[in-house]
Amino acid sequence: MNTKALFLLLTLFSSIAFAQKINVSYTNAPQQSFTGKVYLYLSKENKSPKEGMVGIELFPVFAITVKDVKPGQKVAFDDKAIAYPVALSDLERGKYYVQAVWDRNLGGRAISQSPGNSYNEAVQLTFTKDTKAVFNIECDQLLKELPFVETQSLKEIKAPSKLLTDFYKRPTSVDGAVMLPKEYHTQPNRKFPVLYIIGGFGNDYHNFSGRDMPGKPIDTTACITVFLGANCPEGHAAYANSDNNGPWGDAMVKELIPAIEKQYRTNNARLLTGHSSGGWTVLWLQTQYPEVFAGCWSSSPDPVDFRNFQMINIYSDTNTFYDKDGQQRMVATVAGRFPWATMKNIFSMENVISRGEQMHSFDAVFSTRTADGTPRRLCNPSTGAIDPVTVEHWKKYDISFNLRTNWKQLQPSLQQKIRVSVGEQDNFLLNHAVHLLDDEMKKLNAGFVFTYYPGDHFTVHTPEYVKAGNEFLQARYKDYLNKK
Repeated sequence: MNTKALFLLLTLFSSIAFAQKINVSYTNAPQQSFTGKVYLYLSKENKSPKEGMVGIELFPVFAITVKDVKPGQKVAFDDKAIAYPVALSDLERGKYYVQAVWDRNLGGRAISQSPGNSYNEAVQLTFTKDTKAVFNIECDQLLKELPFVETQSLKEIKAPSKLLTDFYKRPTSVDGAVMLPKEYHTQPNRKFPVLYIIGGFGNDYHNFSGRDMPGKPIDTTACITVFLGANCPEGHAAYANSDNNGPWGDAMVKELIPAIEKQYRTNNARLLTGHSSGGWTVLWLQTQYPEVFAGCWSSSPDPVDFRNFQMINIYSDTNTFYDKDGQQRMVATVAGRFPWATMKNIFSMENVISRGEQMHSFDAVFSTRTADGTPRRLCNPSTGAIDPVTVEHWKKYDISFNLRTNWKQLQPSLQQKIRVSVGEQDNFLLNHAVHLLDDEMKKLNAGFVFTYYPGDHFTVHTPEYVKAGNEFLQARYKDYLNKK
């Protein structure tokens, strides 16, 4: 061995031997051994770092893969761990709140919140110039299933799904919260339309637990409201049939809806609304099952035309991180203009937190499945280079492309059933794709309603905004009754 090679080998050995190290163990999980991924979250400010918004907030994260680890046995995070933004030894020195999570991947979305995962209450560690220092963390907490407390007007629905059970190879149901109007109790012979509300990314129907609140009307029409989250192990299922998440669309239409209509007094009129990822979801459901639903109000939807996927044309652009001028692309802004979070950072962080987050969720819905069972990525998470093979599979979920391609078949059952609204200062630049879809639907004389408001992704929800959306849904309900 020559001198140069020996020097490089000794340098590598010394860097690993004396790298910063954090040993992690678990003590309270029910399994006899653990195989899977372990994650480490650090923050100087957030006292519960595992709850940070990956990619929107920037903080150090690390991951390792382990096999057959017994309770009490230590595993080591060092410079060999997958890391963002830098290896553990290169981390800026100072005090950090630190949490570890052992991910059993039993069905929850966010790794940091998935029932069955072991974690530790945050400890504060001080990293000095001494990178030989070794720290020890014991995960003695277990994330539990969220309870749901029913009231007179609020009920839980858990519709067993054979379709999803067959896909996941474990019992799976489609779950949600059912809100009954006050008329449901005072008019026992009356039947009601059902408004399905799909939550945005990360929303959970358990947030309604214990609230004794009657369902709100659609404008002036009393209705049964069903709030559905869309959380699944890979992120937001979007109620789309997909290679990675399974047949969520069919599970809703063929299993959940029949269960609702069997259990509650409905008149078979079904309407849809949702915001953000929920906005994309309801538009997808309406266009994929046009005869099942009487109308749809989509609010600030995720990209509805992939020629403008948050300012990226996935069909012609070559990189998600940088535009043609070499400027970093934004994934989030303030008021649609001022930089907040970049595509490069969100993809880089999600390369460590490898499931359940926003960009990974898009891949899980839109992409094909790789040989190792993970979603094929739209882009290389290190360079941002767009994969043209993946793009071809994504095209199947491009709502604008689907409508343009299949309008003749869809027109009889879809004409005038859709309303899309968005704020012109949308934080996630979603208004640009809505404008593209609007232009295409005008060419087809589709009769869809597109409305644009001042405000961003969060402030757009004014009383006037909500009233206009509900008036549209009520008009579609009246159309349904007139056609019966």
